Amino acid sequence: MDSSLPFSAADIYQLAAVVGGVGVTGALGLLFVRRARAARRRQIDSVGEAPEPLERPRRSKPLPASEEPEEPEEPEEALRPPPSGRTSTSSAAPARAPAFRPARPEAPRDLPQSDPGPPAPAAHSAQVIPFPIPATLAPTRAAPESKPKEASALASGLARTRSSGFVARLGEILTGRKELEPSFADEIEKVLLSADIGVRTSQKLIEEIRGSLSRRELKDPDAVWAFLRRRSAELLAIPAPEPDFSSARPFVLLIIGVNGSGKTTTIGKLAAKLGAEGKRVLLAAGDTFRAAATEQLEVWAGRSNATIVRGKEGADPSSVIFDGVRRAATEGFDVAIADTAGRLHTKVDLMQELQKIRRVVGKASAGAPHETWLVIDATSGQNAIAQAQIFTQDMSVTGIVLTKLDGTAKGGVILGIADQLKIPVRYVGVGERVEDLRRFDPEEFVEALFAPPADL
Repeated sequence: MDSSLPFSAADIYQLAAVVGGVGVTGALGLLFVRRARAARRRQIDSVGEAPEPLERPRRSKPLPASEEPEEPEEPEEALRPPPSGRTSTSSAAPARAPAFRPARPEAPRDLPQSDPGPPAPAAHSAQVIPFPIPATLAPTRAAPESKPKEASALASGLARTRSSGFVARLGEILTGRKELEPSFADEIEKVLLSADIGVRTSQKLIEEIRGSLSRRELKDPDAVWAFLRRRSAELLAIPAPEPDFSSARPFVLLIIGVNGSGKTTTIGKLAAKLGAEGKRVLLAAGDTFRAAATEQLEVWAGRSNATIVRGKEGADPSSVIFDGVRRAATEGFDVAIADTAGRLHTKVDLMQELQKIRRVVGKASAGAPHETWLVIDATSGQNAIAQAQIFTQDMSVTGIVLTKLDGTAKGGVILGIADQLKIPVRYVGVGERVEDLRRFDPEEFVEALFAPPADL
């Protein structure tokens, strides 16, 4: 290289490096600036607003009346948002683009100046939070008519009988047919005879169908279905006065039935119902043979605020019940309910013990017992009819309590019991709660048991 030059080769290389670095830095800076501007443009376009300076006010005034669509005036209370709602009011900034208006047309757009609410968040100003609709402005709909509570509870308790019992099998025969064939009567006969309502009641219904309906009606599925519903209601509607727990003091109720039928639970629920009506209830723990029977009754007495009279394990049931009824009479109790041992209806000596209890109760209080109720487990099916027949031969049964209807498809047994024994059903059990022991109503029961064929 020429030595006459004023600078050396090293100086040239250093100058070239400096110029190149400045150029690269400038190019990168320009690229970053362009990308930042493009990102800002996309953010602005995404919310549909015109570009504004970054240092703009964070609050907005209500839209001028000239720019707002006309709406009917609402009272101030109706326009006030609930405490949990978010508002967006201001006093400085001009009206914004439509993107910042409430997302739902029902929401009010003008709010009282006296309640500005919390400031709008600045970090996420691009988000639009819909204004909550006040309850006073929310559209109202008429609630659909619901079935009475009793009927709906029975419908739930009889779901298995209706869906897989004899009612369901009848529905399969009658549903979806405009006209029945002559052989349909034989199909119905097979269903009824295999049902838990009993052979005697089944044959009775079959004969009445053939004898009461005309030839035209016999071909009409709706006519046959309506006949079965009506006839079932008539079988269950046994004329008998309702038990009046105020007709005597104490009113003595004797509860009988086999082991496992639900006697003790029924007594506890009934005591709770009577206690809720303001009656003083005494329970006599006459089931002295079954293990933990007295303890179970004590638990129910505590729940229902009832008094309990108990004896030693293995004590004479008659003496325990006598003491209980005598105490109820002397201390002014309104109702005395006597529990008894689970009597096996095939044992003659145990049935004789029940008769002895009945005589002893009459000595403890004149005219007692005023009612004797037989508790029957619905899950036992046709065997329940046999139990009821034996009990009614030896005891003056005045009422039936049918339990555990919610756990079986054999709820139709109640038709056979009512038809053959002519004893009214007082209560039915459709669950574990106190309110699930429900006073029996034939019309409600049939309505819950026989759903229309289209619903099966």
